Amino acid sequence: MGGLFGVVSKNDCIMDLYFGTDYHSHLGTSRGGMAVWNGKSFTSSIHNIENIQFRSIFEPDMSDMHGNMGIGCISDTEAQPLTVYSHLGHYAITTVGRINNIEELVQKCLEKNFIHFLEMSKGEINPTEVVAALIDQEKTIKDGILNAQQEISGSCTMLVLIKDGIYASRDRLGRTPLIIGEKDGAYCVSFESSAFLNLGYKQKYELGPGEIVLITIDGIEKISPPNDKMKICTFLWVYYGYPSSSYEGINVEAMRNRNGAALARNDDVEIDLVAGIPDSGVAHAIGYSNEAKIPFGRPFVKYTPTWSRSYLPQSQEIRSLVAKMKLMPVLDLIEGKRLLFCDDSIVRGTQMSEIVDLLYSHNVKEVHVRSACPPLLYNCKYLNFSRSGSELDLAARRAIRDLEGNNKTALDEYSNPESERYCRMIDCIRKRLNFTSLKYQNLSDMLDAIGLPHENLCTYCWNGKE
Repeated sequence: MGGLFGVVSKNDCIMDLYFGTDYHSHLGTSRGGMAVWNGKSFTSSIHNIENIQFRSIFEPDMSDMHGNMGIGCISDTEAQPLTVYSHLGHYAITTVGRINNIEELVQKCLEKNFIHFLEMSKGEINPTEVVAALIDQEKTIKDGILNAQQEISGSCTMLVLIKDGIYASRDRLGRTPLIIGEKDGAYCVSFESSAFLNLGYKQKYELGPGEIVLITIDGIEKISPPNDKMKICTFLWVYYGYPSSSYEGINVEAMRNRNGAALARNDDVEIDLVAGIPDSGVAHAIGYSNEAKIPFGRPFVKYTPTWSRSYLPQSQEIRSLVAKMKLMPVLDLIEGKRLLFCDDSIVRGTQMSEIVDLLYSHNVKEVHVRSACPPLLYNCKYLNFSRSGSELDLAARRAIRDLEGNNKTALDEYSNPESERYCRMIDCIRKRLNFTSLKYQNLSDMLDAIGLPHENLCTYCWNGKE
């Protein structure tokens, strides 16, 4: 995934930029960076943060970075923010999203006499550099951003820092959020609104899909209006959004509580304890517990001082090892108990299978699992929050393959919880992962728990609908 943060201030902005960027580290940390305009030039710093916390590696840079405006990012893979010098002037740029047609865009740029692109370590081209090249094809930053948004297939939310302020552009269909905060003498712009509170900002404005604004110390200038259509990512609330953040006015933690309560209303299992797979399953479990009037407990606690999020490593073997090592069992809450676990989602199922094996090794009586979203049938093609190598790695797709072979014609039936094929798929997953029982949240209840019009929410990974 990735996150971004920017500041425009009457005073030195580096401390706000430092902490505001760090507040996005939960979104998946591979590279981190900051760029600051000091009134004459940019000072920038980019580090690999796969095995070290953002704060730790950037703290030594703080003494050399000063200025009234800056942008920062947490990135999946590419180094950014990038600083660029072109016919449009000197600017810095950072992006979040996914460019599916990057090879086509690179070729178009080369055909228009764009001289070259720098390759990253694996021979790939930095997507943010491609966005900068699309911007530089036009006569103004505004027109360049509009050109980039029109040309990109996928999604791209960006911040462009110039000597006068920060251009903020939300992706064309608003799949990711972009929110402006205000305090005395400063504005900030952020993916996560949770970054505001401890830095003293209050929410001022949330950009609409495709909207562009210019943030200066004097205020917010609307450069291009929002689009009518929105398809914001539903997984923001279900999984990867931070609990204290709100998007489109809907708080993440509150949505998860409502979602868990809806799971409980559709359930009648007899259990001793409700638990959440930490961290993102916990709020769903609390909602379930409160609705079902069954105690909530923690049969597992997460060891957080050193372990990163387990979905981040590219190797399945390393992901599984991290997941196993960071979850520590509380034996008094496991032995002889009938436990129900709420998880945000079941992607491949590997980690859940290992957790269940560990529970049985400590003499649990029953393990019931409730997923806070429907079965995942498609890899996301709009964002990079999950980097599963193949759709066939998904737990639901493996079950379908076991039941159907290579036949893909029945996928619509497998996304319909009223169908016989859906029931067979769920039972196949349950048996493979060794659960006592397994139920998934239905799509309608999940979307209702958010509270936005259903047509404004992206559900592609569950039903394949654009």
